[in-house]
Amino acid sequence: MDLSTTYLGLKLKNPVVPSASPLSQTVDGVKSMEDAGASAVVVYSLFEEQISHESGELDHYLSYGTESYAEATSYFPETEDYNMGPYEYLDHIANLKKACNIPIIGSLNGVSQGGWIQYAKSIQDAGADALELNIYYIPTDLNLTGSEIETMYIDTLTEIKKNLKIPVAVKLSPFFSSMANMAKRLDHAGADGLVLFNRFYQPDFDLEKLEVVPNLVLSTNWEMRLPLRWISILYGKIKASLAATSGIHSHQDVIKIMMAGGDVAMVCSELLMNGINRIPQIIDGMKTWMEENEYESIEQMKGSMSQKAVAEPAAFERANYMKTLQSFKILP
Repeated sequence: MDLSTTYLGLKLKNPVVPSASPLSQTVDGVKSMEDAGASAVVVYSLFEEQISHESGELDHYLSYGTESYAEATSYFPETEDYNMGPYEYLDHIANLKKACNIPIIGSLNGVSQGGWIQYAKSIQDAGADALELNIYYIPTDLNLTGSEIETMYIDTLTEIKKNLKIPVAVKLSPFFSSMANMAKRLDHAGADGLVLFNRFYQPDFDLEKLEVVPNLVLSTNWEMRLPLRWISILYGKIKASLAATSGIHSHQDVIKIMMAGGDVAMVCSELLMNGINRIPQIIDGMKTWMEENEYESIEQMKGSMSQKAVAEPAAFERANYMKTLQSFKILP
C-alpha cells in the first residue's frame, strides 16, 4: 500500500506531519516523532520579536499576558528556559539535520520585512529543507485597509522568495474577504505551499484580577471543517501544495483531507494531548481503512471529493448551506 505523497516538492513516505509545537524543541523530541512514523516535522516557530526586540522587552510582553501567540505557549516552560535566540535556533536546525533523515521544515512567525526576511536565508543555510512562513497579524489600525493587508502578505513572501532556494509555504488565516483570490495571489507570488489555517488564540478576562490573560484551547476535530472546505475548493486551481492544519486528530481526518485534495495533514493538538504514539496509530488506521475500502495509494484518493469538477462552486456552497440548515430537526 502506497502512502507516499509530495509536499513542497519533497517526497514524503506518508501525509502525517507534526506541525510547529513545543514537541520539536529538542533533537530527541524530533527524532522520536521520526521513529514514530512522521514523514517530516515543522520545527517550532522563531518569532520576529525574538530577532528584533531586546530580550527584556520581549520578556515583558510575554509575561504581561496581553499577547497570545499561534502556538501552544502554555506548554512551554518559563521564558528564560525555552526562549532560544536566533543563533540557538539555527544551531537547533543544524543539529536536527544531522540526527534525522526526514525533511526538517523551519518556521518563522512574523509579518514585517527587513532583517527578519534576511534571517530566512540563515535558516536555509543551517540546512532546513523548507521554510514555513507563519504570517500572524491582527490588523487593529482602523485606517489600514484590507487591500493594504493583502499587499503586505504578498510583499513579504516576494522578498523572502528572492533570497531562498528552498521551498516556502505560507501559513495564513481564513480571514480574508476573498480567500480564493488571496490563495491565487500567493500562488502567483511564488508560494510553494499554503498551510490552512492559522488558529488565532483569543485572550480572556480574569474578573478577579481584572487582567487580560492568555487562554489556550487545543483544537477539536470539528475545526478541521474549515481547512477541509477550502482545500476542496482550491484543489486543482493553484499550483501550490496544500496542507491542512487545525483539527486533525484521527486517521479519518487525514483521509478526509486527502480526498479534499490536500498533500499533507499536520497534527499538533492530538500529539500534545495524547503523545507521539498517536502517529503510528493514525498511520495504521489509514492503512486499515484503505485496505477495507480498496484504495491502493494516497494518490488514488487525492482530490476525489474536491469541488474541481463542479462548474459553479459558489452555487454548490449555497446548496450545501441550505441542506445544512434544513438538516436540523426541532423535537416536538
